[in-house]
Amino acid sequence: MISIIQSALQNSLSYSAYRTLVSKLIDDGKSTGNEQSADLLHYSELNEVRMNRLEKTLKMDSEVLEKLQNLKSKQTWLVISEGWCGDAAQILPIIKLMAEASENIDLKIVLRDEHEDLINQFLTNGAKSIPKLLILDENANLINHWGPRPEGAKNLIIDYKAKHGIVDEPAKIALQKWYLDDKGISTMKEIVAMLQ
Repeated sequence: MISIIQSALQNSLSYSAYRTLVSKLIDDGKSTGNEQSADLLHYSELNEVRMNRLEKTLKMDSEVLEKLQNLKSKQTWLVISEGWCGDAAQILPIIKLMAEASENIDLKIVLRDEHEDLINQFLTNGAKSIPKLLILDENANLINHWGPRPEGAKNLIIDYKAKHGIVDEPAKIALQKWYLDDKGISTMKEIVAMLQ
């Protein structure tokens, strides 16, 4: 797995390069990923707005900030994402804010569909669910991984699917409302708990 991770790191993007790539593709009427559709383009456009809002409104939890600032060893946080993914749009700005809080964290992003060998190492119930955060030490060894959703969001979808049999548009709306109400706190606390 180390060679798969190192290969992904060599082809990774910074957060700003990822945002620029997604924006340029939207301008060209496209989304990231192997599949192209009007729906994926629409989700990419929605996510662009969400990420812009989150970048302006997210606030760092004080306990999380303290733990991040006390991080002693260098780490790379490698996130597997796609521009059309609603969960990624809600979570990437949180991860970026956390990475910026510590001089010991280097944030990198790769596209899932361009790194199938990597996502296949981190399936969720057999699915290529994203985003996935891989926490790596300075030698690119895996320390831990997280994703695709914080526990509360995951449970919302599990409960909805149990009741309705599918994840449809009302489920997606409920999920986005959950993220809005949570303000990133669950994601921050779950990720920082893995750094102990």
